[in-house]
Amino acid sequence: MALLVTTPVEPGTNYGRRWAALAVLCLSVLIGVMTNTSLIVAAPDMTLDLGLSSQQLQWIIDAYTIPYAALMLLMGSIGDKYSRRGMLLAGLAVFASGAVLGSLVDSAGWVIAARAIMGTAAAMIMPATLSLLVATFPKRERAVAITIWTATTGLAIAVGPLVAGWLLRDHGWASTFLINVPIAVISMGAALVLVPPSKAHTAQRLDLPGGGLSVVAVASLVYMIIEGPRNGWHASAVSAGILAVLAAAAFVAWELRHPNPMLDVRKFRDRSFAGANLAVLLFFLAAFGAIYYITQHLQFVLGYDALATGVRLLPLAAAVFVGSAITGVLTPKLGLRAMVVAGMAVGTAALVILIRVDAESGYANFAWPLMLLGLAIGLSVSPATDTIMDAFPERLLGVGGAVNDTSVELGGTLGIAVFGSLLASSYREEVSPLVAGRLPGDAAAAVQDSIGGALIVAKHAADAGMREQAAELISAADTAFAHAVSHTSLIASVVLAVGTVVVAVLLPGRRKPEPMAIADKDPEVAVVA
Repeated sequence: MALLVTTPVEPGTNYGRRWAALAVLCLSVLIGVMTNTSLIVAAPDMTLDLGLSSQQLQWIIDAYTIPYAALMLLMGSIGDKYSRRGMLLAGLAVFASGAVLGSLVDSAGWVIAARAIMGTAAAMIMPATLSLLVATFPKRERAVAITIWTATTGLAIAVGPLVAGWLLRDHGWASTFLINVPIAVISMGAALVLVPPSKAHTAQRLDLPGGGLSVVAVASLVYMIIEGPRNGWHASAVSAGILAVLAAAAFVAWELRHPNPMLDVRKFRDRSFAGANLAVLLFFLAAFGAIYYITQHLQFVLGYDALATGVRLLPLAAAVFVGSAITGVLTPKLGLRAMVVAGMAVGTAALVILIRVDAESGYANFAWPLMLLGLAIGLSVSPATDTIMDAFPERLLGVGGAVNDTSVELGGTLGIAVFGSLLASSYREEVSPLVAGRLPGDAAAAVQDSIGGALIVAKHAADAGMREQAAELISAADTAFAHAVSHTSLIASVVLAVGTVVVAVLLPGRRKPEPMAIADKDPEVAVVA
């Protein structure tokens, strides 16, 4: 057997190394998602070392998100036409380069640049992994493979903080960038050996105008989602929203008239396709939003360090695998709607439990919601993803993966932006009366800005010998933040509950949805080297 795999998988055949290839694809997914979740834990160290303002820290997070979400559809289409495996390899190489840059720099601007490079690379990697998975596995095994791929996404949510916490025990925040380099290099080598090449055999030209409009529409939308809730609906956020609407309208009009559109927007008329995308978006809105504020509570209120915080997120990862195992058995029997709606109901229950959080709550008050969130992801996301991918012919698998991953990223972005904004405003409203007139202007502003700022002010007070005042300040900040977590969870649970009802109405019953574009009727379907 040749060391490097150079022959594509022919439709209807079994590739002997397909499960090993899946492991490589999952490893590639792991670093793409883990990079975002690890930053949540590394943020306090990075803030102190670089002297970051809250706005600079947010842009370090968002510099990854915007190109990642905006470029996926275009990158998926390019991979379909030229080489899906080539796109994966190029993405891993760019990702490693960005990680090296991020580990070497010492200013906010350069860290933002490094994150933007890594976000661009992630937009190349993620659609390629899902399209290569579908191209490599026969239909009868595809649902199981997608379930494992989805479980890896859930695992990365918890593993990112754990790995970051372990690294931060003995190393600086730069190590959370550098750890990605060997993983990317190993993935590249393993992909050449185990992952078959794949592309669509078609003479059709790329829909570059459609791709450009999609980039503008999604980038503007994500910017508006981030900027509006955080800094208010000023000119920049409103302008971005207007641009997003105009670009999206132009994209839809172009795609409807184009003979070979990048994305046939008529697919969203199909209830299964539209419902599956909405379910994925809502799930990751809830999951990323909840993990964002749960992680902060564990660190700032309960006082866990980075590693201890990562360990305490592991129940979520374990529950994802349990849910994935259950859905693999029950989805063929009960159907898409039953599993997706059940998972969304479990996720809503997790958020309802978090409403009870107060300043006296310990880790046990978070362990159950974390397990339920993980179970919900495992139950629902893989059948939804399978439905999305079924809607695309073989020649558009990269686009299908991009649509799924864009729903994931938009959901995560909305969750962190909207719920993060609600958390901050609720904390500010609660803590302001507690410190009014008791602190100098700058100190009061820092306390009202974030609980991290409150702890820094308290530390300075304690160092100056005002230990009693420092303890009172910490108690006030803890109480305010716990209230903010409870209030944000209430709103999040209402959002997910309403979304559950909408998805239940939208998705068809037990009948297995028919693919809207059937590969064996497409004269241009093929996977070639």
